[in-house]
Amino acid sequence: MAAGAIFPVLFVLLFCGVSIAQFEQLQPLTHSAPQGRFRVQTQCKVENLRAIEPTQRIEAEAGMIEYFAQDEEQLQCAGAAVLRTTIASRGLRLPEFSNAPKLVYIVQGRGYMGAVIPGCPETYQSRQSQFQRREERGSERYRDEYRDEHQKIHEFQAGDIVIVPAGVASWCYNDGETPIVAIEFHDTTNNVNQLDQILRRFQLAGNPRRQPGWAATEQEENQSKNVFSGFELRRLAQALGVSTETARRIQGEDDRRGSIVFVEEGLRLATPSSTTAHEEEEEMERRPTNGLEETLCNAKLRYNIADPRHTDIYSHRGGRITSINSQKLPILNFLRLSAEKGVLRRNAIFPPHWNTNAHSVLYCTGGDARVQIVGNQGRPVYDGRLRRNQLITIPQNFAVMAEAGEGGFEYVSFKTNDNAMMSPIVGKASVFGAIPEPVLMSSYRLSREETRQLKNNRRYELGVFEPSSQNTQGRASA
Repeated sequence: MAAGAIFPVLFVLLFCGVSIAQFEQLQPLTHSAPQGRFRVQTQCKVENLRAIEPTQRIEAEAGMIEYFAQDEEQLQCAGAAVLRTTIASRGLRLPEFSNAPKLVYIVQGRGYMGAVIPGCPETYQSRQSQFQRREERGSERYRDEYRDEHQKIHEFQAGDIVIVPAGVASWCYNDGETPIVAIEFHDTTNNVNQLDQILRRFQLAGNPRRQPGWAATEQEENQSKNVFSGFELRRLAQALGVSTETARRIQGEDDRRGSIVFVEEGLRLATPSSTTAHEEEEEMERRPTNGLEETLCNAKLRYNIADPRHTDIYSHRGGRITSINSQKLPILNFLRLSAEKGVLRRNAIFPPHWNTNAHSVLYCTGGDARVQIVGNQGRPVYDGRLRRNQLITIPQNFAVMAEAGEGGFEYVSFKTNDNAMMSPIVGKASVFGAIPEPVLMSSYRLSREETRQLKNNRRYELGVFEPSSQNTQGRASA
């Protein structure tokens, strides 16, 4: 190679080298990848499904965490653990990490979240001042300035999906006046989890306490103390470079506040103004990307899925649906997860469909709906009303439809594929629309007129249908 050609090559290597290890983690999983990198297959015993609610609760000083039973067969089928977290105003959820990646939907409230990604620099800086006394020709006071550095802080609000990879320590703080309510989906069968399918939360601070009168859950037994409490005190103090008294406080043996604590004076965090941060975020979304800027250190970890401006499917009388996948948020390519937010108007219909490549855990955030799910034996495995704060699992390929109640229906669903695909049975871009008339006539013993009604009466609707009484009957008689 000529000497002049070496320098461009070195420049490219130096420019890309700092990000190459992280960038590789975000690459799509291909069929040539080792078997261990694919999602773990689970046994699905789903002859009968039911809408479920939290069965256990762990309370803390400034909030509580509610658990949906992880031994529930439908959650085992999806390989998921689901929690609902409530954090009071000025409440701080203490730093922790877990063996499974999670998607968090913020039902209400706002706050700040930190995700401590190994190997990434502390890019946020703030200067603070202290006034101290010293003896020097009498008592006087002087100012001692020092700089605090930390990793990026993410602001979130109601409607956001927040992403936390497995093994990444995170914390969050409620700086608003209303409690934060969040639903957490942990993917325990994700390829990055090499332990087992039990959700294991590792507390870095605090001392989670058991709720009096409740039986001990497997979740509680797995997080009865923080991780530092297991180390010998003297050696821990030496390793951290602190006094034994400080190390004892870090172990939290006498801390009875739980895993969510009050910050009486509030947290003062170094963050850009919300207006500036929002404008910069929108500007970043408009810029063309080449993939190099999407490393783990600066990956976008938040997306507002409830914002009407992000809607993918909209019907004036039916409602709207918004999805988030790895095309919109590249880090989901690494997590192999996606999500969907739906807002259905009164009596609107979620038409029959199935998910071709993912399980879906559907959580009702408002209103209610009559939901029917049908398995491969052609009989319903669920036929009932799903209400607020209930969830149900829709296994891969199981057909499902829903009709919103009088007060409408709002939901968020978590899907076990970063590009989950839905196959609609009726409507635009549907199975019926793609099958020739003679095939449908022979399949269902229909007349040509009946077949055309089947193919065309809903042909202009997609994803969410307006109530049939305003639509189908008129077109059928036309």
